[in-house]
Amino acid sequence: MSESVLQIGQILADLRRERKLSLDALADATGVSKPMLGQIERGKSMPTITTLWKIATGLKVPLSVFLQPPKPSYTLVSAQEETSITEENGGMEAWPLFTYDPIHSMESFFVKLQPGCQHISSPHSSGVEEMILLIEGDGLTVMVSEQPVQMKRYQEMRFRADQKHGYINTGQKACCFYNAIFYPSPERSLNV
Repeated sequence: MSESVLQIGQILADLRRERKLSLDALADATGVSKPMLGQIERGKSMPTITTLWKIATGLKVPLSVFLQPPKPSYTLVSAQEETSITEENGGMEAWPLFTYDPIHSMESFFVKLQPGCQHISSPHSSGVEEMILLIEGDGLTVMVSEQPVQMKRYQEMRFRADQKHGYINTGQKACCFYNAIFYPSPERSLNV
């Protein structure tokens, strides 16, 4: 069978498992027979456009979900290849690594904070969460709602970013850290 048949089958199987549906339940929801759904999932049958429409309608997903090119098994990015964003008169540089992804509701940055630099951020939207991993430097203080937290190299911190927060380099060397920002989605509750 062709790769597109296998891809459609894998996408269907993934959607069914995510929704915890049996083949019987999927057949009831879509009007497509259980044997046909099983053949599609195993890559043994190429569904017609009419069949795909029934499946998409029953699962309440766009038809194009089944027609997208396959996603790579990995994505490699480098801060060195990205353009940095500067703040605090050049005392803070941030390189976007992964831009906002609505499927995973997150984005990430590599941040470099020069000695003496202080960056205070206004609260983000309700439910937003940040994670910081200090890679270089020994003077990073993270302020969370007026409470200072001194970080050591290779420590990671997670905090609610829907409150006033900031980063201060009190050391003698630049601090470099990885910053991941997670946005709430209806399915995800925030448990910090």
